[in-house]
Amino acid sequence: MNLSQLADAGRCPTLPCRIELADGDALTIESWLRTLPGQRYVGRARWNDRQVLAKLMVGDKARRHFERERDGARLLVGQGLPTPRVLAEGWQDEEGGWLLFEYLENACSLWDAWREVEREAPLCPAQQAILAEALTLIGRMHACGLWQSDLHLDNLLRQHDRLFIVDGGGVRAETPGRPLSAGQALQNLGVFFAQLPAELEPFIESLLAHYLLANAEHALSLDALLGQVHEVRRWRVRDYMKKLARDCSLFKAEIGPFGAQVVRRDEASGLAELLADPDRFIAQGQIFKTGGAATVARVALAGRPLLIKRYNIKNPLHWLKRFWRPSRAWHSWLQGNRLDLLGIATPRLLAVKEQRWLWARGPAWLVTELLEGEDLIARWRPYVEDHPPEAELRALERLLLALIREQVSHGDLKGHNLFWEDGRWALIDLDAVQQHHSGAGFARAFARDRARLLRNWPVESKLYRLLDQRLPRL
Repeated sequence: MNLSQLADAGRCPTLPCRIELADGDALTIESWLRTLPGQRYVGRARWNDRQVLAKLMVGDKARRHFERERDGARLLVGQGLPTPRVLAEGWQDEEGGWLLFEYLENACSLWDAWREVEREAPLCPAQQAILAEALTLIGRMHACGLWQSDLHLDNLLRQHDRLFIVDGGGVRAETPGRPLSAGQALQNLGVFFAQLPAELEPFIESLLAHYLLANAEHALSLDALLGQVHEVRRWRVRDYMKKLARDCSLFKAEIGPFGAQVVRRDEASGLAELLADPDRFIAQGQIFKTGGAATVARVALAGRPLLIKRYNIKNPLHWLKRFWRPSRAWHSWLQGNRLDLLGIATPRLLAVKEQRWLWARGPAWLVTELLEGEDLIARWRPYVEDHPPEAELRALERLLLALIREQVSHGDLKGHNLFWEDGRWALIDLDAVQQHHSGAGFARAFARDRARLLRNWPVESKLYRLLDQRLPRL
């Protein structure tokens, strides 16, 4: 096919895919790495018997995307910054443009490296090494008058201990060859730090030392930088929450008057059978809770354990109370994904489904990954008159500090709703989770959460007294 035909090929054109270019060359796409249907396609390809990274721009915005990508790559090369070489480029009117880059074999992004250490203690040596590497290269860019508008760890690739900048489409210049102004540098650093866990905020000042070694042009104000970080973080949450209910690269959504369903796009094909008839899987699964307002079951899908929670309509009166507002499944879907973005552990939410009749809501289902660990009650049963493991106690302190930082209340913080998984406590049963905009309202809700957590053990027990002393208060 040619580029104009690629524009109509949808989100995942069939592989292998042969693309005829206007200069007479041809590409064979072996795998798609990123696609924006009808606009941009990025893939690993074969060209002239060598492997390349192909960026193909099609559709109405093709010219703008092509020029930005081309100009950004040229800016990086012109300032001597490490970036993959452009091997070929071209533009064809009425079809689109292409850029072919050298393929960095066996390279991995700093985001992949970060995910391997993200659950360790904040700014452990491994985390510091990754961030130091990133900030040093960001400092080099800023010293050259360039910045990456979409700055994150996924746009920095490491190959054989050398770091490369990718995604030239996001590269911007103030005055090439002259250091960025302090305001632009602060704004760009705010974008970078806002995408890191918020619990790293106390370490931002020390991390800036790595940046300043590469670009000491300005004495950057920490307060101004933190203000930028908070502003970008709020924007990211708002933007992400909008995506949770619409069709996009992250989620596949089908919403109408007779039903609503949203599923993570990378899970859509695997969950199709389950979402077509979730009650059949519940009936065949292991029931944890049944009757009343909710039914909870462990199910198996192609050998993979999952959890389905069905929110029931108990009777006509219950339906009258529920049909006009979002279901508790929908609320849990939104708030669980919010918690995940904020760095507060919860089972990975995979899909939500609502049954509707002319928009009036009926039963609803929430599908999540299954936590295999123990809940807090079971795990700390041997320590009612003893001291629980210090790592687990500190993890509980960190969880409550995160709730305070983000002004989030759980609503039912009993021990059975906290599970130990991969070295941290994860929250389940998210029906009543709320992020507060009022400090006073959050203070009351947090006090209730903290009191509910302590009520898991007798007041006179050693564990109760220890937790009452150690757990953070407002």
